[in-house]
Amino acid sequence: MQVQKQARRINSGQELEALRKSILNAKDPARPCVALCVGTGCLAYGCMDILGAFKREIAAHGLQDKVEVRATGCPGFCERGALLTIYPQGFFYQRVKVEDVPEIISETMLKGKVIERLLYVDPNTGERYVKEADVPFYKKQQRLLLGSNSRIDPTSIEDYLAIGGYAALAKALHQMSPEQVLAEVKKADLRGRGGGGFPAGAKWEETRNAPGDIKYVIVNCDEGDPGAYMDRSLTEGNPHAVLEGLIIGAYAIGAHEGFIYVRQEYPLACDNLNIAIRQAQEYGLLGENILGSGFTFTVKVHRGAGAFVSGESSALMSAIEGKVGEPRMKYVHTAVSGIKGRPSNLNNVETWANVPLIIDKGADWFRSIGTEGSKGTKIFSLVGKVNNTGLVEIPMGMTLREIIYGIGGGIIKGKRFKGVQTGGPSGGILPEQCLDTPVDFDELAKLGSMMGSGGMVVMDEDTCMVDVARYFVSFLCEESCGKCIPCREGLRVLRQILTDICEGRGRPEDIGVIKEIAEVMADASLCALGTTAANPVLTTLRYFGEEYEAHIRDKRCPARFCKSLTSYYIDPQKCSACLICLRNCPASAITGDKGIVHWIDQEKCTRCGVCFEVCPDRFSAVLRISGGPVPPPPPAGTRVKRE
Repeated sequence: MQVQKQARRINSGQELEALRKSILNAKDPARPCVALCVGTGCLAYGCMDILGAFKREIAAHGLQDKVEVRATGCPGFCERGALLTIYPQGFFYQRVKVEDVPEIISETMLKGKVIERLLYVDPNTGERYVKEADVPFYKKQQRLLLGSNSRIDPTSIEDYLAIGGYAALAKALHQMSPEQVLAEVKKADLRGRGGGGFPAGAKWEETRNAPGDIKYVIVNCDEGDPGAYMDRSLTEGNPHAVLEGLIIGAYAIGAHEGFIYVRQEYPLACDNLNIAIRQAQEYGLLGENILGSGFTFTVKVHRGAGAFVSGESSALMSAIEGKVGEPRMKYVHTAVSGIKGRPSNLNNVETWANVPLIIDKGADWFRSIGTEGSKGTKIFSLVGKVNNTGLVEIPMGMTLREIIYGIGGGIIKGKRFKGVQTGGPSGGILPEQCLDTPVDFDELAKLGSMMGSGGMVVMDEDTCMVDVARYFVSFLCEESCGKCIPCREGLRVLRQILTDICEGRGRPEDIGVIKEIAEVMADASLCALGTTAANPVLTTLRYFGEEYEAHIRDKRCPARFCKSLTSYYIDPQKCSACLICLRNCPASAITGDKGIVHWIDQEKCTRCGVCFEVCPDRFSAVLRISGGPVPPPPPAGTRVKRE
């Protein structure tokens, strides 16, 4: 991390541009730079040890004044961490380890040579890519927001100023009235990226026009969806962009105090936000008389308690007030009566981060990206059974197929695609016939799913859709605040019915009961958690109804996943007596010996599937059986057939 220089207060837009010019003049664009991701994902790969190794190695070669080491935010390709980009060439190294550092310095930095083993290799074509811009995962994205993460140190306000940071704020404060800023955001048709897709400008206008002199603006960085970390990476990697958008929004709305609500599990995001707030205050970009404009605005970081339901607007505001994070009745909007009963505008991290781009480049530029009803780009967390997992930022309207196969590189091990869940635990699961659907708010809603905050979980042929529905209903059942009966009891009953189906106790009438409960929950629940909670069940019934029928009628799991409906069997014709399954069986249910065909004692077997996972692919002797009798074991002592 860079050591922040003594800040001098900036009192005008002209002074801001003069400072920016001096920062750029002091930078040598030809100076080699090692940009290492230190986001949460790469922290798990030991990036801080790698960072220390680079500093030591550079010092050992006497290159301190010739080579810059920059600790950056997450560039998105998290599955390939630790991630490293070398500028100005743009060389991209992945899965870097501490022991690779000396060679990177001696070969790449000093001789300009590329280290082949650290390059990304396409799992489908085997092609190696030298430059980050050429890697398919990045090449097909449009990284308006995430692109800055790998270019700046998130703890350095000077790095942010160098890429044009706070120019939009200066423009808004000195060249535009609050009404003009509001009109520009409305014209851009920026829809909220937190899940609902409500027009941000309309929400701002309602808050601005609400009675009362004291108003609040809030950043929602609660982000509780399993597998989603878009907001986390933005606040960790570029906190000043979020802060700049919030200040501009406060100016347009007429608010002088704001809050950034961050999950308890996001310590690095909190740290970087607090650093950014302190730096902005020192430079006169936050606090009293910002940039000499007369506008005053302060902001506090509020750490949440980790409840999923606190991502809902009214529950989040209750939590900020120090109360239990429970939703309130919506007969009065939070835009009119939010924190302490005062008008409060809430948008998520990604929504706020788009605001500086809109003000700087204009609404027409923003509207040129995306579809008729969904403008701009959207960041998705692409996870699951796909080769390239991580954060992807794409223009609205790109199809699911392009995302999963073009950016994600297709399904792991060449297996068949089965479904993709969009929109988090309350989203829907869409089948193969929906792969050519353009991804935007309206098209996904037509299919029974949603955009949500941007979670995208890819599933392959081995996924049981009934179990997937059970999993997400179970998650929501645990996360429901319990305040309203339709959500609390509806989820509990749905979980039990789905569990019964997965365990072979399903009844034909269960399908009708599921639909009836889902209808009541959608109509009568207090907040969006309850009204959308049945989406995973309804979409799996809609698109994968035959799997429910197989579970209920035939007591069979087509994916051979549900334990109670699945058995494991060793094919004596394929068994090589390699002892691998025998040694790894946690229940000691496998018998056999060297040269002797193995078999599984069905009474001892716990259906854990370890034998299936460890059996070498070249033999594939362990089979999964569902819905039929298990063949009898071979005679004791049967010897392996040798070819």
